[in-house]
Amino acid sequence: MKKILVLHGPNLNWLGKREPEVYGRQTLADLNRLLTAYAEKADLQLKIFQSNGEGELIDTIQEDSVWAEAILINPGAYTHYSYALRDALAGVGLPVVEVHLSNIHCREEFRHVSVIAPIAVGQICGFGFDSYLLGLQVLQRMPGKD
Repeated sequence: MKKILVLHGPNLNWLGKREPEVYGRQTLADLNRLLTAYAEKADLQLKIFQSNGEGELIDTIQEDSVWAEAILINPGAYTHYSYALRDALAGVGLPVVEVHLSNIHCREEFRHVSVIAPIAVGQICGFGFDSYLLGLQVLQRMPGKD
């Protein structure tokens, strides 16, 4: 059973309330239920964590890197400027897939650049909750720890 750490960054706890025209009306709880249901069918074990704090995300990456075989992350706004988050992800040596609900490349120009993408296996954006499911599928197919 593959073990994947799923990280939701800042403001994702406000899904369903924050800019529903961009992010939809479904909540983070809805997303987590979807991910959990998918994981049960796909024989994946997930640890899911959300934080608005950069330090808490970094601590979780470091602490759970011993358990996890891969990381699926929506870094939220940290995507565009958190070198500390990038370094933590790179430092643990696990495959990382970056996901976004909206297509960040069709939004404000500052959202077009990701400091996470260069250390990730790939980036999936613009497909709403399916971005996460596609990311899980990619990570599920990758080789695990030796």
